[in-house]
Amino acid sequence: MFFIDKGWSPISYKFQASLRLLQLVTVFPGMNTIAAPLKNWPTRQPVLFLILAAVAWLLLYNLLNAGSEALVAALPVDRDSHLGGALQFFFYDTPKVLMLLTGVVFVMGMINSYFTPERTRAMLAGRSEGVANVMAASLGIVTPFCSCSAVPLFIGFVQAGVPLGVTFSFLISAPMVNEVALTLLFGMFGWKVALLYLSLGLSVAIVAGWIIGRLKMEAHLEDWVRDMPKTSADFDAGAMTLGDRIEGGVDSVRQIVGKVWPYILGGIAVGALIHGYVPEDFMASFMGKEAWWSVPLAVIMGVPMYTNAAGVIPIVQALLAKGAALGTVLAFMMSVIALSLPEMIILRKVLKVRLIATFAGVVATGILLVGFVFNAVL
Repeated sequence: MFFIDKGWSPISYKFQASLRLLQLVTVFPGMNTIAAPLKNWPTRQPVLFLILAAVAWLLLYNLLNAGSEALVAALPVDRDSHLGGALQFFFYDTPKVLMLLTGVVFVMGMINSYFTPERTRAMLAGRSEGVANVMAASLGIVTPFCSCSAVPLFIGFVQAGVPLGVTFSFLISAPMVNEVALTLLFGMFGWKVALLYLSLGLSVAIVAGWIIGRLKMEAHLEDWVRDMPKTSADFDAGAMTLGDRIEGGVDSVRQIVGKVWPYILGGIAVGALIHGYVPEDFMASFMGKEAWWSVPLAVIMGVPMYTNAAGVIPIVQALLAKGAALGTVLAFMMSVIALSLPEMIILRKVLKVRLIATFAGVVATGILLVGFVFNAVL
């Protein structure tokens, strides 16, 4: 029998409604088990779940442009005004970037079950430099570790006997040339720009790591890092079902998208302001091909920033649309991702200042060359 207070107020009404629901669950305990099969069906029927999810994703993605235009039309603003252009950019790019990011992080979360940190470390341990630098940079593409993972990954690699230069090739590539950056670049600019960024990023990571390895700077690791006992790079691969890998993909979406979405909104907001209000000739005046100092300026501007590929790519899109040169914009993007000041502070826990300065100098030189070459060629 349900207890209902005769006194009425919005708060007491809501409380009594909640009490009724709890009592119903108690009276009908079978209701507790109804939601469990619905929650677990993706892992019980993984193929069906993947097909339905892909269809739903494609349908929603194809409606984004029309949806953004409809939202702007529903507002009391002129579509052709600065504000109207900025709002359309924001309404279109926000769901677009979030959908691209969610899709690729989910897929790569499944794939990354094959490329755990332990497996990556085992694949690189005992390899000679050169080939190992190429392997390390390539593995960085499918391992979306951010700067917050730099210290534990670095320690694990050193303990497993991975050469210092090889370790740096991985640490440069993983945040800069990961699947998130490549997918967003492909979705916004097409495969040519994405392939260009891939080749440039891998080149910087491979060459920078090889140079650092040739300099033999192991003495500039912090003493406690050099004194750590060596460990085995072996790992237990374990058996995982497709359902387990789907759970891994969902967890990756929850962790990565849940962490970076504020950066995405911030980047898109900045990009929308640039798109709607900044004149094209203004941006071209100091980020165009004609300004030789535009590439160094872009690198210097990018270092203090703390964001990731998902946050900076909408800004890159707006800069290119306003007349900035491709080489300059790529240099800006690479410096934001690979040379951020917060990452340097994090790495200071395991590296001495001279090694950090060498790392930053070598990577910055590679990024500058990338910017100058592409401004000259394209």
